[in-house]
Amino acid sequence: MAVPEPPTVYLLDYVAGNIRSLVNAIEKLGYRVSWIQSPSDIANAEKLIIPGVGHFGHCLTEFAKAGYLDAIKTHIQSGKPFMGICVGLQALFEGSDEDPDVPGLSLIPGRLRKFDDSNKSVPHIGWNSAKTRTTLGKNDGAAGGGGGRSVYGLRPRSKYYYVHSYAVPYRDGELEKAGWTVATARHEDEEFVGAVAKDKVFATQFHPEKSGVAGLRVIKAFLEGKALEEVRSAVSTDDPPMPEALTKRIIACLDVRTNDEGDLVVTKGDQYDVREKTGTGSAGGGNVRNLGKPVTMAQRYDEQGADEVTFLNITSFRNCPLADLPMLEILRRTSETVFVPLTIGGGIRDMTDTDGRRVSALEVATMYFRSGADKVSIGSDAVLGAEEYYASDRQLSGTTAIESISKAYGNQAVVVSVDPKRVYVSAPEDTPHHTVETKFLGPGGERYCWYQCTIKGGREGRDLDVRQLVVAVEALGAGEILLNCIDRDGSNRGFDLELINDVKDAVKIPVIASSGAGNPAHFAEVFEKTRTDAALGAGMFHRGEYTVKQVKEHLQEKGLMVREFEADL
Repeated sequence: MAVPEPPTVYLLDYVAGNIRSLVNAIEKLGYRVSWIQSPSDIANAEKLIIPGVGHFGHCLTEFAKAGYLDAIKTHIQSGKPFMGICVGLQALFEGSDEDPDVPGLSLIPGRLRKFDDSNKSVPHIGWNSAKTRTTLGKNDGAAGGGGGRSVYGLRPRSKYYYVHSYAVPYRDGELEKAGWTVATARHEDEEFVGAVAKDKVFATQFHPEKSGVAGLRVIKAFLEGKALEEVRSAVSTDDPPMPEALTKRIIACLDVRTNDEGDLVVTKGDQYDVREKTGTGSAGGGNVRNLGKPVTMAQRYDEQGADEVTFLNITSFRNCPLADLPMLEILRRTSETVFVPLTIGGGIRDMTDTDGRRVSALEVATMYFRSGADKVSIGSDAVLGAEEYYASDRQLSGTTAIESISKAYGNQAVVVSVDPKRVYVSAPEDTPHHTVETKFLGPGGERYCWYQCTIKGGREGRDLDVRQLVVAVEALGAGEILLNCIDRDGSNRGFDLELINDVKDAVKIPVIASSGAGNPAHFAEVFEKTRTDAALGAGMFHRGEYTVKQVKEHLQEKGLMVREFEADL
């Protein structure tokens, strides 16, 4: 007996970052993806999804050049199911301050404004609410623990993954008067549109394909045409809905390299040394620490509730063709089952392939995005780019890896991984670099230190301090800082709070605290005593000393809001 063909959903891909995860999510839900190749294909589409990460003006301009705008409008006005994600939502409005000269589709009144970064981090990155504002009935889920009626699977206690700098400000009742159901989120003092729905049109500012089970539930509701459905909550109706705010992000980081047998393994260093202290490994040291397989461990952390997973490739595959890089396969396999954001670092730079062809950092990043990465992390090249920035009197060349990738995919797609170490001085006058007065005195009793930036995995120091670096990369277009600390790496002594506060004072973009976490209390401490936007753990998770779930439970006990793990669609 022939197996029936799965139902089809049509996707319009305009090279907008990681689309593989959306395809994986749709296929996981039992649907088949068909690609829109021309405007005429849209006329044949029953269900149409437009995903996207990137620049509003660039995306709308690409739509216009290819002749898609009228076809999209016709599809929506015909009453067929339509879903827009991120820029796919933004395109429905009149325009955006991101590119004032480029009009939107004007199907919904309103314009996108940039978040005010004077009192908070921008881009808005992380897990936030999508709280339905329109009253749908006696119990619409706006109060209580999540029972009532659900709009396209949205639930008041669920959190969804957002990554954007521009949003439509929410003004009470305006869109509702035009017939739209609106779900909102709040970034500090600014409430904005998180999702809209009307008839068979549904659009989200957040990324459901990166929002775990909560996001899969939303995609499923759209594909099945369930704009409204009754929800029986598993939690008490006495529980309040989750506040409209970003949760404290917990990120699991996997350092990946080849061991002495040539296998790709997850490892962990002590001050960046990944070899055991005893043994007969190469270079006279012990063997490379083997803490597990990358894909398996990423799946484990997802199941424990990790909000993101970061892969840092610390092996140079110089003799491997770019298209065959092992990390590409790791991303492909991970993105098939892990529906939270994935970051990849290591080797994002201009290079020469094994056939002699020059390959740009943008081309390398594009391969990683198409394999399942949501963000790329740049290390040594960011330091060199910062040095070039200051050498040219702070002029942008447009040629650095940060600039080229952020221009194509948006600054939220570019993370800069910083590897600083302390240099102690007796007084601030002893160095031209920015110093911090420290509670942890130097070997000679020094009360001050500056943080020297390094490259090549911490092996080479540069005449650049951490403040100079983060200010430069923010100007170049980075959207997030992954702030490591060589002095704390593998120490289990907690994060370097002085370093984190110093960097947070210098930039507007989000900062991820890294290096030194040894127990759940260290995560609570960094969130309570600094303004960090996220915190990253590695060794304590890999060795099984603590789980991500235990860290989140500890944070909840301390009154800090975290994303609750959801297992059932």
